[in-house]
Amino acid sequence: MTDLASETPKAEATGAPARGIVDDRRAWRNVMVLVAAQAILGSQITMIFVIGGLAGQQLAPHPCLATLPISMIVFGSMTTAPWLSNVMQVLGRRAGFLIGAGGGLIGSILAVYAIMIESFWVFLAGSYLTGIYMSAQGFYRFAATDTASEAFRPKAISYVMAGGLLSALIGPQLVALLSGNSPVATVDRFLPVYYAAIVINVLGMAIFYALDIPKPAPPPADAPRGRTRGALLRDPVIAVAVICAMVSYALMNLVMTSTPLAVVGCGFGVADASNVVSLHVLAMFAPSFFTGHLIVRFGVEKIIGVGLVILAIGGAVALQGVALGNFFIALFLLGVGWNFGFIGATTLLASAHAPHERGRVQGMNDAIVFGCVTFASLASGGLMNCSGGDVVAGWNAVNLAMAPFLMLAGGSLIWLVMRGRAAA
Repeated sequence: MTDLASETPKAEATGAPARGIVDDRRAWRNVMVLVAAQAILGSQITMIFVIGGLAGQQLAPHPCLATLPISMIVFGSMTTAPWLSNVMQVLGRRAGFLIGAGGGLIGSILAVYAIMIESFWVFLAGSYLTGIYMSAQGFYRFAATDTASEAFRPKAISYVMAGGLLSALIGPQLVALLSGNSPVATVDRFLPVYYAAIVINVLGMAIFYALDIPKPAPPPADAPRGRTRGALLRDPVIAVAVICAMVSYALMNLVMTSTPLAVVGCGFGVADASNVVSLHVLAMFAPSFFTGHLIVRFGVEKIIGVGLVILAIGGAVALQGVALGNFFIALFLLGVGWNFGFIGATTLLASAHAPHERGRVQGMNDAIVFGCVTFASLASGGLMNCSGGDVVAGWNAVNLAMAPFLMLAGGSLIWLVMRGRAAA
């Protein structure tokens, strides 16, 4: 009988994997393509999240609507997720990702036009179309698992999310370079940022032609249809995964959306706000190099729990004061907490459904998650500008609003762990 060790050289010589060894070469290639897309195309989201509320403040008919453009981006992502997921299930990932980049391109063009004519409503329309890109970007993490082995999936998700490191450097720094650092922000100074977003979308489309994910085969007539959406949501693992993803993402967005308004409102410059957001996005994605390894070693539930605790600590730091250092530390913790919570929830979700349920589960998950993120971003502007007498009161209200949702996610996670132990 030939042992595995004696087969390995032969396998290497022929280019085929040895028996018993999983070949993830195609998965690695796709991960690299998706990392590039996350880094280059994803930089437009960090750019727009820095300036969207500031531009909205200049264009909106009422201060409470300042963050509505950010809300429209997330609303666009929420309403896009179900149909875009179905497009990918039928036509493949590449088609869906090209549609997303096209939405980002048209949205940026509309934003330029809106600023030129000073129309808040056209600006909202452009923001909605940018949400189509944001929805497509959300599927990068799922696409990373399509050709990956079970053992490689958590790491594939983490590596793709790590591509956001470059977007964290590119996006906010482009904002600082193109819009200056004066606390007084006239709306036309943001035009160069949207011109840059147009270029990013045009160039980024070419990346997806290197993607090697086969189109899903049409299901045979007698193929299992899978569970209904209601049945899927009644699955305890799926329900908790959705709740934890929803809370992690919504709370991160709640605080991040108001951060530029708070930083500039406290007398710091637009470049200072860009630097705070840049550190935050670095913290969102830098842990991704090892988050997958931590999940494999310690278990997904523990990593999600740590993420929720870090989010709570970030909120506590923000409540201690409005010095620039407080903003940096709070937003850094917010990013790390989001990374552990969201990647952990994504991994938990990926393990809880059959392949033929993929499109339904992923579309449903992102619709729910981004629906809550839409509400959070809209609430962010209301809490920041309309819940107190000054900037500090508004900023404190934003961070206090995190508490009940963290308790919801933490409670659901503890229930799932205790349920598993009882079943064992």
